[in-house]
This record gives sequence, C-alpha cells and structure tokens, in this order.
Amino acid sequence: MKKFEIFVYSILNSKFKKTLVISLTILAFFLSLLMFPTKLVLAKMLPGKSDNTFSIYIDTPTGSSIEQTNKVNQCVIDFLKKEKEVMNIELFQGQGIPLDYAGLVKGAGMKSSENVSEISVNLTDKHNRVEASFLMVKRLRPIIKETCQLIIPNTVVKLIEQPAGPPTMASIVVEVYGDNISVIRKLSVETANILDNTEGLVDIDVMSDDIYSKYELIPDKEKIARSGLSVEQVNNILYLAFEGMVIAHKNSKNSPDQIPIFLVLDDKTKKLHDQQQETLQNKLSSLNLMNMRGMMVPLSEVVTIKEEPSNPMIMHKNLNRMINVIAETDMVSQVYPLLEARDVMLEYFSKDYIVTKSPGISTYMFDLYLEDKKTGEKFMLRWDGEMKVTLDTFRDLGGAFIAALILIFLLLVIYYKSFALSGIILLGSFLSLIGVIVGHWVANLFTHETFFLTATSLIGFIALIGISSRNSLLLIDFAKSLMEYHHLPKRRAIAVAAATRAKPIMLTAVAIILGSALLASDPVFGGLGVALISGTVAAVFVSLLFVPVLMDNSKSMDFKPIKGHHDNISITK
Repeated sequence: MKKFEIFVYSILNSKFKKTLVISLTILAFFLSLLMFPTKLVLAKMLPGKSDNTFSIYIDTPTGSSIEQTNKVNQCVIDFLKKEKEVMNIELFQGQGIPLDYAGLVKGAGMKSSENVSEISVNLTDKHNRVEASFLMVKRLRPIIKETCQLIIPNTVVKLIEQPAGPPTMASIVVEVYGDNISVIRKLSVETANILDNTEGLVDIDVMSDDIYSKYELIPDKEKIARSGLSVEQVNNILYLAFEGMVIAHKNSKNSPDQIPIFLVLDDKTKKLHDQQQETLQNKLSSLNLMNMRGMMVPLSEVVTIKEEPSNPMIMHKNLNRMINVIAETDMVSQVYPLLEARDVMLEYFSKDYIVTKSPGISTYMFDLYLEDKKTGEKFMLRWDGEMKVTLDTFRDLGGAFIAALILIFLLLVIYYKSFALSGIILLGSFLSLIGVIVGHWVANLFTHETFFLTATSLIGFIALIGISSRNSLLLIDFAKSLMEYHHLPKRRAIAVAAATRAKPIMLTAVAIILGSALLASDPVFGGLGVALISGTVAAVFVSLLFVPVLMDNSKSMDFKPIKGHHDNISITK
C-alpha cells in the first residue's frame, strides 16, 4: 500500500491532478445520468417474471355467439399444442379464470357472456426450462394474433403474464372521464388508435361494450288472448326455440337434489343463417302453437319483432363516468411509450379541444384535460396501471433516499461539528450512483432481454449509502487522528489514511460483491444484486480518490496537533 500512498500524495500535491480527479468524477456522474434520456439504461417497476403459467384472454366483438368465440379459442389452442413446454391447457368459455393473482384487478370475475373466454396455460417447471415464460409470451403473441384475431373481425387476444409485483389492470391504462358517454367512447377509440401506433405497446383494448343492433321479441297480449293462447305458452316456446328450458325433474338416490331435465333444440334447428329480420320472421312463422280450440297458430302472428340498439355497460370510478383503454408493454419500459403517445395525443386532440397539462409534479403529472372548443364540455385523460405504480414506487423510494441522506447528514454534523465534512461524506455516498447506472448498462450487454433499472435497484442504491459513508468516515477519522496525535501535515495524513484504510475498504467491498453475486441472476432481484456490486466498486474509487481530494480542499480538515502526543509512525518519504 506504500505505492498507493505515494500515488495519493502526488495527486494532493498537484493542483492539476486534483482538478483532473474532480472533473473526471463530475463528468462520469453526468454521463451516467445521460444514459436515461439516451435509453442506454431503461427504468421499470419490475422486470419480466419467469413463471410456470400464463393466461390468454379472448374478447370477440360484443354480441358474438359462443360458436364464434369458440372458433378463436380452438385456433389459439392449436398453436399452444405445438409448444413442447406446455403441459396442459384449460379453457374457460363464457367466463373468466377462477380468480388468480393477475385476475384480481383485471376484471376476470365479472366476465359472463358468450363473447369472452380465458385460457389457462400451464408450463413445465421454470427451473427445468430454458425459455422464460415472459420470453415465450413475447414469441407467441405476434404468431397467435396474426392468425386467430382475423377469424372474427375486431377480436382482441391478450396474453397475460403473472406480475412480478403488485397486480394492475395493465402496464398502461388510460382512464377517459366525461359526462357525455358518446364523446368519451369516441375519445377512448381515438386514444386506443394512438396507443396502437406507438412502438413497444401491444394488446391494446378498449374496456367497453360495442353498440350493436339487436331484435327484441315482444309478445302481443291482445293478439294472444284473441288467438286462444296464453302468454306463458308463448314465452315457453320462445325459450325452447332459442335457449332451451327445464321441462321436468328426475329423482336419484345418488343425488340429494332433483336432477333437472333440460330440453333444447339441436344447433342446426335453432341457428339462424344470417342476422336479417326477415330470417327471424321466417323462423317464428315455422313455430306453431295449438290453442284451446285445437287450431295451430303461427308464432309470428302473436309476436312483434323490434330492432333496437344494445345497451352497453357504463363504468364509473369515484362517481364519474369513465372508460378504460389498456395496453401492455412488449419487453420495454412503460415510461418511454407513455411519453411518446402523450406527445401525439397533445397534437391530435388540440384540433378540436383546448388541451391543458396537469399542473405541478405528482403521480398524476401526465394527465391531460380537454375542453371542447365548440360546446365547452370537459373531459380528462388520466394515466394509471403499472406505470402509475412505477411512479409511486420511485417517488416513495426517492423520498426514503432523501430522508436517509438528511438523517445521516444531521448525525454527521453533530459528530464532526462541521457542515463541510458532513457534506463530503454525503457527496461521496451519492456518487456511488455512477456505478449503479453503469452497472446496469454493462449487465444489459450480457443479457438476451433488456436489463432494467428497477425498484429493487433503488433499494440497493439506498443500502449503499451506509457502506459509502462508512468508507469516508474511516478516512476522515484516521486522517484526523494522524494530524492531532502524530503531528503529520494534512496532505501526508490524508495519503497515509487512504493507503492504510484501502485494504479493509477493499475487503469489505469484495465481501459485498461475492454476497450480491447470488442475486444478480435472479429475474426480480437482479437489479438489487447489480446495484450492490457495481455501486460498491464505484464507492471504493470515490472513497479512495475523490474524497481525499475534497478533504485536502476543506478547511475543516485543518486540525491542530494535541500537545504531549507525538508517537513514532513509519512514513514513506
């Protein structure tokens, strides 16, 4: 370590070298920060999680029959059967999967119609599988969509992974608020089109029912009475002709309850060839009922057909009407597609609306407020989903980081009675961020998928504060001791302290690096491991080179020798 002592001492004795160390450190810090806007390092709440299962949501247009939905189901299942890693497939037709972790907030429990279905896909164990589940989903998504979505026009097929963190409705959710339901439906469709044209976003869907024409069969009570029929007769034959009905019950010793006997016509008989009103009229004409006089009365004589638009479901949140537009990210961060799509929305909606951005910095800072230029009606586009969870998490972790810095600074001020020395220690700790960011960039070069800077990475950075502060404390206290008790000059004391404490600092760093190496390969906590490894390496260089230069420039390090204390110490000339 004597060579290192000479090296540090030569830096402290040269104004040029000190300026060079400070300049290079500041340059490295700003260059590392530039990795975010240049997208060399991408930030995300949590990376993809390799699991043993994933789900597929199928939504055919509202009003589609279960036969139409099943055609899409079979197309998807045929693709899944070709995958060697797929162990079994379970189809839930006309309903959602029994609530799982992801389905809690995705509305799976509310699905109950012929145009929806969900498929649960179970894979081989992730420890024995080469391909991670999220990579398999990324590979299968375009193949399934290009083929199966075309079977029934306007069908939406979504491949849903189990979330690595808190469940959300989707990666990106745009909540469209307004009182005029027809306008917010139009805004939601336009928003979905913008998201669909944004690179990195997939599985775009508008969470609202389509409006379609339907036929209502209304029994004419007056005609029924004149024909010698009853309303109950008419209702029963209508249910029997199109739905089926229970006509009797059977008792069995093997069942505690009565077993219903359900009568239904075969598919060929009850199915209509097209959706024309004339076809339905002919169907009713073929159905006859016998009245009390024994005469056969065609059903079309006593039933009126009325064409009406469907009644879509109206959703509310916080007592306000709204429609959700959702999108998933295809192995990219949510922030960058959001910013790109938001810029397009600002330009697009400015044609017909007065667009106002959300004031101030908050978790709703990306919201857009729209006011119709003609009618004055007001609407709002609010961003939610995993993107908002990411902002909330990074905000909370940032607050925890600032709180930790303030507390450490106050304790150091009390201990040293110097703001300058306390600031030096904190600055050295903060600069370990250089290693955290650069470490993620290096890790991204050696991984097949994108290695994101995640919430766990920030946790590792916060943990580094204490480690980095400890390194600076060792140097300052030892240099102070050499100056006070051994009467060494300031620069010589700082050089001796740096050389002497370099070995324990490096041994501590090696222990942290070896301990964190086990986390680096984990898909969820890999960010924590990389942050601790690369941040520790940066903290060592900052502590042994940058901090000594700041100590030399600080007048707070001018400690006076204590009389009566002058022990011998070996100093390299």
